[in-house]
Formats: sequence, structure tokens, C-alpha cells
Amino acid sequence: MIEEGLVTVNGKRVYELGIKVDPQSDRILVDGKPLRKPLTQKIYAILNKPTGVLTTMDDPHDRPTVAEYLTELPVRVFPVGRLDWDSEGMLLLTNDGDFANKVMHPKAEVTKTYLVKLNGKPEPFQLEKLKKGVSIVGGKVSARHIEKIKKTGDNKSEKYEWYKIVITEGKNRQIRQMFAKIGFDVMRLQRVAIGRLRMGAVKTGELVYLNDAAVQRVFLADDPEEIKTKRTYKGRATSEKKTAKPASKVKTTKKPSKYKNGKKV
Repeated sequence: MIEEGLVTVNGKRVYELGIKVDPQSDRILVDGKPLRKPLTQKIYAILNKPTGVLTTMDDPHDRPTVAEYLTELPVRVFPVGRLDWDSEGMLLLTNDGDFANKVMHPKAEVTKTYLVKLNGKPEPFQLEKLKKGVSIVGGKVSARHIEKIKKTGDNKSEKYEWYKIVITEGKNRQIRQMFAKIGFDVMRLQRVAIGRLRMGAVKTGELVYLNDAAVQRVFLADDPEEIKTKRTYKGRATSEKKTAKPASKVKTTKKPSKYKNGKKV
């Protein structure tokens, strides 16, 4: 292309092979079109993935993928981990390979928090079994935390129950397999947090950029028991402070005056 005179640098046509240019500062055109500069900025974002969407950038069968929600990004990113076709919620995206590897490495034990709708009502001993660990395809896994939660509005049901479950592994269809081991099917599965980075009010299909502080929250464990303990301790200290008795007043005895009507008595 250079020998054919199709390349210009800062408005000057270049014919010499091996000419040095700075892609960050020089304006380079190839056949009249700007050469895209490499983007070195690291990007971190979350997508509230809808159900019926593949966690991949391309599908040979032309099914919907998360790539359709990323068209406005200035650089190509990739998902960190995955969510099943029929699962929804927080999907972490980045172009930072080191960050992605750190998040997914088993030693990091990054917590993932899900809300799960079941087709029944488990007994306490069955939930305890999930905390102790069950064997599924891929190995033995366990719930770091699990608790029943109340849903309101359209999600409220007398027949079905919702649970919050926190895990650190990332096996394929792990939560569905775990509940299947105690005899229940998962009717709905939402990931609502990675570490202490929470979905909050992000709408389905919405993409949100993360700042540095939000990125670091990924590595803080979402341990409801630990958080509850800290809040209880803090609340107790505050309560004790509020109910503390005021300092006792010192009673003084007034001595009789040595003077009466201006005269010494």
C-alpha cells in the first residue's frame, strides 16, 4: 500500500518503507480513511443480561448474544465468566485480561450472589446440605450462604419460594445442579452481585460503566453473616452510647454565711 501511494502521514503521502510514525499523535490515512488508533484505556462495565441471550460475542446459529448490547462501546470487550441462556442478571465485561483472570481464578474465591425461585419449599436440613457441600458434574461445591427471602409485587407467591445463595465456584449450571440434588427445580435465576459490587437499579439490558472504586468491590466478599455481625456490633455500640446514663451530679452542701445583714455573727 505504501509503494502504491495509498498511505499519508500528517497530510504527506509516504512512499518509503519502514518510516517511523507515532500512532498516538500522527494522523495516518490509508486510501483516504483514518487508521484506527489502538485504545489502551482499560474498560470495565456490567450488563444486566436478559434471559434468552447467550454469554458470547458470536453465535454460529445466529441466536441473540450479549454483543448486541455492546455496540456503543469504543473497544471490544469480553465477558468475565458466564450466565446461562435462561439465567439473568449481572455480567461483568472488560478488555483487561489480567483483571478477568484474577476474578475467575479459584484462589481468589470471588463471591457471586444469586436470587433463586424454586418450585417448592425446601426444609432447613436440605438447605444445610447445600452449605455442607454436594457433588455435581464438575466436582464438589457448596453454598457459602443461603437464606429465604421475601418477594413483593409480581414476584410474590404462596406456592413458590425465593432464596438468596452465595457461592464462590463457577461450575456450569452450578446452582441448578445444586438444588436438583435436594429435589427442586430452579424456575428463575438472577445474579445480583459479584463480590460487593451489586446490580442495584440497573435495568434489564442496560449497560453501566464502572469506576475504580466499583471495580475493587468485586474482590470484597459478599458474606451476609459477616456483614450482619459487623452491623450488629456497630448498632449495639451506638445503642449503648445512646442509652448510657448521664454522669452523676455532685451534690453540694451550702455552708451558712458568717454574715447577716452585713454584720459578722
